[in-house]
Amino acid sequence: MIKTVIASALLMTTATFAMADGHNPHQFEKCMAAALEERPGDIVKVEFKNEEGGHFYEFDIRGLDGSDWDVECNAHRGLVSEVEREVDSVKHPLFKAKAKVSEEDARKTALSIYPGVITEVEYEIEFDGAATYEFDIDTKLNHEMKVEVDATTGEIVEANRELWQIGLE
Repeated sequence: MIKTVIASALLMTTATFAMADGHNPHQFEKCMAAALEERPGDIVKVEFKNEEGGHFYEFDIRGLDGSDWDVECNAHRGLVSEVEREVDSVKHPLFKAKAKVSEEDARKTALSIYPGVITEVEYEIEFDGAATYEFDIDTKLNHEMKVEVDATTGEIVEANRELWQIGLE
């Protein structure tokens, strides 16, 4: 019952944000359905991002399989564009098997391009099996960047601006 109430409040609030950003709330609902079809579970957070000029919703889903997933959906097309599995630390076997770059070095790389304060770190396994560090950075320009650094090569593989977020951190 409580999960249903929280999910309903999240849906209404997120639809309101989508309309404020000039997006059709039906596209948001289409993206949410596509994300849950890809990874069934409970949505615990939604982010709206600008990535290479396009807009994307990222749904953090606590999966029925017991894993946490980030499912990204194109806000204009309503299609899933990326699926990542979150793991709890660099010690997770899937992450550890790929990681050649320390978190400290990955932080330095991200902050050298996007100076600011790191507010959150996620350890992710990409759809192709690659391991990445994802840093949320409050920049000196007063906006939040999400920066992914490849844990094998140390290169920045993705950086985008978060426009808003609703849900658990």
